[in-house]
Amino acid sequence: MRGDDLFIAMIAELMQLKIQNLMSDEQCYDQLRELRWPEGCQCPFCDSHRVIRRGFDDQHPSKQRYQCKGCGRRFDDLTGTIFAGSHHPLKIWMLVVYFMWLNLSNAQIAQELDLNKHVVHDMTTKLRASLLEKKSR
Repeated sequence: MRGDDLFIAMIAELMQLKIQNLMSDEQCYDQLRELRWPEGCQCPFCDSHRVIRRGFDDQHPSKQRYQCKGCGRRFDDLTGTIFAGSHHPLKIWMLVVYFMWLNLSNAQIAQELDLNKHVVHDMTTKLRASLLEKKSR
């Protein structure tokens, strides 16, 4: 195979590769923890750093559960975030953020992630509102 034919074949192969397959749920949760708690896990209810791990979520094995030794409340990686209670995996949310950063339209994001455009609209609206709220603090 000639060099330019190989290049074209590689491009065609890469186009078949879905971006969702490039990162794992575990990587997403690790990144979220690092961004959310750069100084170590902190209780979202009382801000205590006296927190113990309490296993992982049954439905999302990468989502860590915790219990605060200060106030006694239980929480997980997503408690108190816009991702809490979502039916979409954290990986999808991170991909939506990434595509927003690339300035893709909601329709383009929906197509890329094979999601309903109304779902993507709701997700991007939540993300933008969260950014505006943080900016106004």
